[in-house]
Amino acid sequence: MRKPIVSEIELKGDLMLRFLRLLITIVLPVALGGGGLTGLGQSISLQPQNPPGQQREEKEMEEKLKPRIKEFLGRVIPTRQEVSDWLAEKAFPFSKYDGRLGYVHRDRTIMGEGINGSACTYTYEKSGERRRFSYADRPCRINTYGNSFTSCEQVNDGETWQEILAVHLQEPMRNFGVGGYSVYLTYLRMLQEETKLPAEYIIFNIFDDDHFRNLISWQRITSEKGSKSFHPTTPYVKVNPATREFSEFENPCPTRESVYNLCNLDWVYDRFKDDFVLGIMLARSDKGKERGIKDDLLRQLASKHGLEIQVDYSGDDVNKTADSLYAQAALFASMRIVEKVEVFAETHRKKVLYVLSAGPGNVAKRLKGEPRFDQKFVDFLRDKRLPYVDLMETHLSDYEQFRPTVTDYINRYFVGHYNPKGNFFYAFSIKDRVVSLLEPRPLPYR
Repeated sequence: MRKPIVSEIELKGDLMLRFLRLLITIVLPVALGGGGLTGLGQSISLQPQNPPGQQREEKEMEEKLKPRIKEFLGRVIPTRQEVSDWLAEKAFPFSKYDGRLGYVHRDRTIMGEGINGSACTYTYEKSGERRRFSYADRPCRINTYGNSFTSCEQVNDGETWQEILAVHLQEPMRNFGVGGYSVYLTYLRMLQEETKLPAEYIIFNIFDDDHFRNLISWQRITSEKGSKSFHPTTPYVKVNPATREFSEFENPCPTRESVYNLCNLDWVYDRFKDDFVLGIMLARSDKGKERGIKDDLLRQLASKHGLEIQVDYSGDDVNKTADSLYAQAALFASMRIVEKVEVFAETHRKKVLYVLSAGPGNVAKRLKGEPRFDQKFVDFLRDKRLPYVDLMETHLSDYEQFRPTVTDYINRYFVGHYNPKGNFFYAFSIKDRVVSLLEPRPLPYR
């Protein structure tokens, strides 16, 4: 089993926390002879050992699934030429390799994916932030982090919500967003950049799909091959809501040379055969085939990761069951990551505003009155009394003022990501919360 960077148990109460720290730093090193811990000052996870019967069942399942896993992985592994071209920045223009985070954006890219099919120019400074125009010569006290709804894909430099808000507030905002990042990768990026260009205020965007990405160790497991993105490996987390386990894992390919391992099917199989997300994808694939194996796989995933089966297995509900397991684990992971963000912010005396964004699909479902999959996460933010803006609800309020068709409303703001008009919507949806967060107030509000 690969060793995690850190494992956590959620503890409540200062007395319990102090007691555990005392236990870890004094008692356990003596009892264990210095072994079994990830290091002093880090926490540990108490994981029960699987009984022999369960271990045998897991081994039998592994043998049953081996041909299907190899077939699945064989379809997504890259060629050595593809790896070489990506590392040399000759192909897959969306990103470039980064050993710690998996990838970041290239310094400059032009893609024909904007409104009405227009070309979009993406420029990133040596600092890693997207190019700033508005009040760029003034001191910056706001850093923004997140995925493509923070980096603002499908609009030009200068059309981002950060630039729109900077013009209104008359002060700059840094944009450290990276497309495809999870909540966990956003957290890691924040830790990295706050040591270089720290800011007192942080806007932390969480997109609807970011929850699921927390658990993804290799993006090719969930993404189709294409010419835009290489879909590399990234740092990820494993969770067990029942035992409160939360374990962090480094990028599986931490060096440029190690990326070539992805071309070796045997290496890929050994490395990813037990991957939680791979199990979910296998259960969802080939609808209607090998139902017995799929049912056993889902039960095993639920048992192993402390998840609840919430829907019936009968009929075509296999995908719903898989999605339910995936969502439970994903949302639990995001809650734990937000707690880590809050610890960082408190330690370094920073203030964080969370922004919940969503793609056109989930916004449309909300406008139609369908329940949202992330309600537990929204409840978590509210119960913790953390400052946040929920753009899903802001869209609902906006929609109810005009009542166009859902399709017309979505097309008004989205071109996959937000179009320029959508970024105006984003900027002024969070404006009041940003103004109230800043001290002293921005110049227009003094």
